[in-house]
Amino acid sequence: MNNPTHVATTRFQDFSLWNKIGDNRKLLSIGFDLTARCNHNCRHCYINLAPDDAAARDRELTFGEIRRIADEAVELGALWCTLTGGEPLLRPDFSDIYLMLKNKGLLISVFSNASLVTNRHVTLFREHPPRNLEVTVYGVTQETYERVTRVPGSFQAFTDGLNRLAAAGIKVTLKAMILKSNQHELPRIAQFCRPRTASPFRFDPHLHLRLDGNPVRNDDIRAERLSPERVAEIEQADAERSEMLARTCDDLILPVQRRPPSGELLYCRAGKDSCHVSCDGMFQLCSSLTHPNCVADLRNVSLHDAWHTVPTRVLRMRSADQSFLESCAICRIVNLCLWCPAHAYLETGKTDGMVGYFCDVAHARAAALKSRCRC
Repeated sequence: MNNPTHVATTRFQDFSLWNKIGDNRKLLSIGFDLTARCNHNCRHCYINLAPDDAAARDRELTFGEIRRIADEAVELGALWCTLTGGEPLLRPDFSDIYLMLKNKGLLISVFSNASLVTNRHVTLFREHPPRNLEVTVYGVTQETYERVTRVPGSFQAFTDGLNRLAAAGIKVTLKAMILKSNQHELPRIAQFCRPRTASPFRFDPHLHLRLDGNPVRNDDIRAERLSPERVAEIEQADAERSEMLARTCDDLILPVQRRPPSGELLYCRAGKDSCHVSCDGMFQLCSSLTHPNCVADLRNVSLHDAWHTVPTRVLRMRSADQSFLESCAICRIVNLCLWCPAHAYLETGKTDGMVGYFCDVAHARAAALKSRCRC
């Protein structure tokens, strides 16, 4: 499942961030993909596999393996934990995993489509409240919702699950991915979500490619991407989003060109105080960074060893590609772009690959911002 994020970010402004981190990193947050399987077949999803995919199920971490990794995470200082997928509620042992992690003192967030929420889950969440329960809304009509999910009956199941949570007084955070298939409903989706969500409504029009590189599914994703001009138009049409963009204009459009590059690739916070574990046990700095040089198999190494070696190895990665060094590496509007080594690798097979679509979106956003504020 795609996880919507805020556009505003200053991820590329502190160029000495990693050097400051050194060996003083402390793990505060860990995420688990409990499964890549999902009961939906969303057009835009970068991870989902069929709910009855036996091979995928066999690759998933067992309850015992998750417990071992969680024990190590707590020893390293972790306070927060996110459970996602795929659809995490597909796991028959979801409640056992959830309670085990809660009993370790971790504050749990769950990302779900809500369509599998049963009275048992409601009781679990009411008696042991999650820190956050995030639900993605793909549409507010059956036609639109099921155009995205490609599963008949999924809209009714989503509605029933959400109603069960609401009736029990369980707060949720509603969010949306905006695609060609549902863009016409964005105003209605926002109107539906804002009075029902526990935090500001977020929507994300950025879609990145599949973790497994499936070419057919990647074509589905590309077909659902909005044009760069449409992305900027939608963001400016939403009062809350456009106001946030205007407030952070100075961070999003840097006043001067970034310093001459040293070839470093990673400037975000990935690996600084958080990590992610894939459903088959791969240690990752974030859920999207799957390059072989950036992961470790937690079935073969401890979380402690991975935490103290992989981020350092990723830190040392450098680009010698002159076209990258003369463009993305010094770009003033990089904070309006989805570019990062993880997404570049998924799009181009290189961690320093340039992604034309991301660049075009960033320039469309910059043009829209410049028409509103002095940047």
